[in-house]
Amino acid sequence: MSFKDLPIMPDKKKGVLLFYPYVSKKSANNIKKKLSGRWLGQGPMVDKFENDFKKKFAKKYSVVATGSGTDSLHLAYILAGLKKGDEVITTIFTCTATNIPMLYMGLKIKFADVDIDTMNISIESVKKLITKKTKAIVCVHYGGLPCEMDELKKIAKKNKITLIEDAAHALGAKYRNSPVGSLCDFSTFSFQAIKHFTTGDGGILTIKNKKLDEKAKRIRWFGIDRKKKQQGIWKNDVHEIGYKYQMTDIAATMGCDSLNEFDKIHKHRKKIYNIYLKELSNNEKVKCIHDNDKKKEHGAWLFTICIENKDFLQKKLRQHFIETNQVHFRNDRYSIFKKYVKGMKFPNMDYLENRYLVLPLHHKVSVKDAKYICKLINKYAM
Repeated sequence: MSFKDLPIMPDKKKGVLLFYPYVSKKSANNIKKKLSGRWLGQGPMVDKFENDFKKKFAKKYSVVATGSGTDSLHLAYILAGLKKGDEVITTIFTCTATNIPMLYMGLKIKFADVDIDTMNISIESVKKLITKKTKAIVCVHYGGLPCEMDELKKIAKKNKITLIEDAAHALGAKYRNSPVGSLCDFSTFSFQAIKHFTTGDGGILTIKNKKLDEKAKRIRWFGIDRKKKQQGIWKNDVHEIGYKYQMTDIAATMGCDSLNEFDKIHKHRKKIYNIYLKELSNNEKVKCIHDNDKKKEHGAWLFTICIENKDFLQKKLRQHFIETNQVHFRNDRYSIFKKYVKGMKFPNMDYLENRYLVLPLHHKVSVKDAKYICKLINKYAM
C-alpha cells in the first residue's frame, strides 16, 4: 500500500486544481481601507463577523471567532472541562488538528473506526469504547456529510458526556433542517485557505451554554477580559491560563465579505457535487461517499469516491491535468498517536484507506470540468 501524496499540481491555466481559495473580490478594497485604520488586530470587525455568523448559522448559540479551527477545538476541549487523563472518543480519520490539542492537554485518546459508507465516525465503534472514564465524544462531519447526530446525542445523554462537533468541513450542512454548528454542546469551524471560504486562516467556536461565552473570550486573549480592559474597569489580574487565539480584524473583514456571498458559493459547490453524484452513481466500479438519508443535507466541501484502482485512476487523471488526492490520513499512521492504538483494529478504515480519492470541488470548477472529470473516471475505473 502507498500512503504518499502526489506532488501538488502547478497552478497553470490548463487543468483543474483540487482546491482553490475563495476570497470575495470586495475584500481587496476593504482590507486596503482596514490597513489605514486603527484596528488591525482584534477589533470591531471581529464582533461583526461573530454577529453575522451567529445570525446565519447559530442563532441560539454564543459565537467566538478565533485564529484557526485548531484554536477553536482547543478552546472547546478546555471549556468542556476536560482534564489530564480523561478519556475522549474521536475518529481515527480526520485532520490531525482535531486530535493534537488533546495531546496538549494530556487527554487519553480512544480512536473509533469509521463507517464504511460515509467515512464518518462509526456509531457501533463509539458504543464499544464508552467507559466510566469517557468524558467527551468528538465527531467530524467528513467532507460536509453530517454524522449520525441522533445516535451520538443519545449516547452522550445516556452516559452524561459532552458532545463536540468538528465542523471544519461542514459549513452550510444541515441535520434535520438545523445548521451544523447548532447541534450539540460545542461546534468548531475553520476558515483555512481551502475551506468553503477563507479568512487567510481563522476559526469559529459555537457554544450552547451561553454562560461560557465570557470565559471563552477571556481564554482566547491570555485570560484577560479584553472589553473590561478597554473600558478601563479591568482589575489588572489574570485568574486563568489563556492563549493568543483571537481573530484579527483583517481576517474578519475577509470573513464578513465572503459570508455575504456564501449562498452563491454554496449553490455552485452543490451544483458540481450533484453532477459528480449523478454521473458516477451508476458506475458499479465507483462508490460515491454519500448518504441519501433525507435528514442530512451535505455541506459540499469534498466529493469523495472509493475505487479499487485508486492509484492508476489518480495517475490517469493527472495525465489529463486533473488534480485529485486523498484528504486527511488515518491518525494512527502518525508516530505521535501510536501509543493510543496498541492492540486496536480498524477494519473499515483498513479497507478504505487505499481506495478513497477526492475530486476537485470549488468555485473555479465549471459544469464542463465536472462532466469531463466524470467521463474520465467512467473510462478508467476498474
